[in-house]
Amino acid sequence: MRQLGELEAEIMHRLWSWGRPATARDVLTDINKQRPLAYSTVKTVADILHSKGLLTRHKEGRAWVYTPTCTRQQYTASLMHEVLGGNPDPAGALASFVEQISPEEADALRSALRAAKRRSET
Repeated sequence: MRQLGELEAEIMHRLWSWGRPATARDVLTDINKQRPLAYSTVKTVADILHSKGLLTRHKEGRAWVYTPTCTRQQYTASLMHEVLGGNPDPAGALASFVEQISPEEADALRSALRAAKRRSET
């Protein structure tokens, strides 16, 4: 899974944070609060995200309604997995990562590892 482009990320972040399906017009209205953008641009990028498998869509009247196919966390985990899988030294990459994270992030990582261990033991 590739990292998202700027507008792709804007669209996905809105859909993830809203937690509900939305039309390209809904997304455009929100983006236009910060910067002007054409409807056709948002619609095209939403269709690209659909073709990449990141959004599902269904028709309501004349409009497509888009829904993310994964959570923000699942998407991020997929990117991390891809990066680690493409690294000849994944242990070294993880060690470097851990050196750069905050104490709070380290606590969250330890908690996630404990939870994963408990799941694998059952």
